[in-house]
Amino acid sequence: MIMHELISFEILRVIWWLLIGLMLIAFALTDGFDMGVGALLPFVAKDDLERRIVINTVGPVWEGNQVWFVLGGGSIFAAWPPLYAISFSGFYLAMFLILAALIFRPVAFKYRSKRDDPRWRAMWDRALFLSGTVPPLLFGVAVGNVLLGVPFHLTDDLHAVYEAGPFMKLFGLLRPFAILCGVVSVAMMVMHGAGWLVLKTEGAIQARARDYGAKAAVVVLAGYALAGLWMAFGVDGFAFVTEPPHDGPSNPLVSEVVHQGSWFAAYATRPWIIIAPIMGFVGAGMAMRALRNTRDELSPLMWSKMAIVGMISSVGLVMFPFILPSNTNPNSSLTVWDASSSHLTLFVMLICALIFLPLILLYTAWVYRTLWGKVTKADVTDPDTHSY
Repeated sequence: MIMHELISFEILRVIWWLLIGLMLIAFALTDGFDMGVGALLPFVAKDDLERRIVINTVGPVWEGNQVWFVLGGGSIFAAWPPLYAISFSGFYLAMFLILAALIFRPVAFKYRSKRDDPRWRAMWDRALFLSGTVPPLLFGVAVGNVLLGVPFHLTDDLHAVYEAGPFMKLFGLLRPFAILCGVVSVAMMVMHGAGWLVLKTEGAIQARARDYGAKAAVVVLAGYALAGLWMAFGVDGFAFVTEPPHDGPSNPLVSEVVHQGSWFAAYATRPWIIIAPIMGFVGAGMAMRALRNTRDELSPLMWSKMAIVGMISSVGLVMFPFILPSNTNPNSSLTVWDASSSHLTLFVMLICALIFLPLILLYTAWVYRTLWGKVTKADVTDPDTHSY
């Protein structure tokens, strides 16, 4: 038996669906609070010293946190080439704005304190705010559009055709349900960033973070509930009429798909997935409660992590096995069973993941343990420290 045949093609496809989902969740859990802190910067810090304290809570860790975004994107490219090609071309302008925001963030970190001019620093503070707000907004809008279905079709030779002009690839994404998903995403990252600031700061900054974080948690709860009702009664789901073989060739056109019914039909066939939205609601509710408890500093961050895991997982679990449905030609929809790389490619990637992912996790744990503790005024004013 050839080595890669030790694990069936079907199981490898599910494993990589899980791994990529975990990488994207890890990105939201780590870089998510970085973005949340950036979005909160104008509201929780009232002078330059406070702004430096806030910036230095994430300054040492943001680069390591962003590794998960690179890993997730690279894994999608290697494991699900059609998904990478169609989503990145269809969401091209949105992805350009996300990447531009993520590029401006390190530039702002490095250049903000190079000059004492208040206008200079205010300019980079605005860049940090935008780089903390734009990516989660557009990521949420993208998730909303995936649930609604994306306007593309595949030709007989599997060439993808996106049925929208260049500007519609951006503005066409701004559908009401997708905008709601974007608002929930931003609020979720603000709640998460507030939990981080409660852990890493003290005094007035911490108090303001609690206030804004608790308000963001209310928006998360209300928005997530509204999105759920909207999905139940106003968003058509996708379902197979003829399902492709789970270990067959990667050709979406061999299956027959309909765009009707509800995504929530998944709860009838896989009732155990209800744990994901329960985690989302409980996590956000408990995060709100913990943020209002002035003696609790650790659990706001932990509860917000639970909310993020639950809410993101609920989307993937309710859609499975669909990963990029088409609302103009449902038969072109991409699924776990018909849009992956080859059996051998997925196996080789799994071996690499088993080697390198534990190393990344160990290094990340060591960094957070080393940098544990609060950022104070003394830390950013001491000339012997290397603060931003």
